Amino acid sequence: MFGKSSEQPLTVVQQQPQSPAASKSTVRPSSAAPAEPVSTVGRGMTVVGKIVGEGTVHVLGQIEGELRALTISIGEGAKVEGDLVAEELTIGGVVKGTIHANRVRLNSTAVVEGDIFHQSLSIEENARFEGSSKREDSGVDVLRTLLQQSAARDDTHTKSANNWKSNGASSYDAPLSEAS
Repeated sequence: MFGKSSEQPLTVVQQQPQSPAASKSTVRPSSAAPAEPVSTVGRGMTVVGKIVGEGTVHVLGQIEGELRALTISIGEGAKVEGDLVAEELTIGGVVKGTIHANRVRLNSTAVVEGDIFHQSLSIEENARFEGSSKREDSGVDVLRTLLQQSAARDDTHTKSANNWKSNGASSYDAPLSEAS
C-alpha cells in the first residue's frame, strides 16, 4: 500500500531500560516457565459465592463469599465480605471476614474487620484493623488445598454420574407396560 513493496523486512526497535531493576521486570527469557493465571473481578462487578483461583486474583469490585487463591490483591475501593485464604494477600480495600494467609499486607487504605491468621503481617500507617491477629508456624498451602478440593470434586462428580437417579419419570429402558 502507498507504493512500497510488502516484501521489505520489518525493523524492530527495542528501547533499552535505564536501570537494572527495570530490566528485571520487563525482560523475560524465552525459557521461563509460563506466567501463573491472573483473574480479575472488575469495578462495578459483584460476585456472590465461592471463588477458587489457581494463580492470582485481583479484586476491584465486590465479593460476597469465600475467596481462595495463591495470591490475592484487594484493590482500593474493593469490598470483600467473607473468608480469604491465600499464600500472599495484599489489602487496599475493605474486608469483613476471617483471613488465613502466609503473608498479609494491609496498605494505608485498608479497612479490615475480622481475625487474621498469618506467618507474616505488615500494616501500613493509616490502615484500619479491628479483630485479632495470630501468628501460625504452619503456613497456608493453597496449592495443595486446591488440588485436594479438585480431586474431591472429580470424585464426587464421578459418583454422581454413576448413581444417577430418575426424577420419577418413567425410564427409557422399562417396557411401556411397566411404566403405567
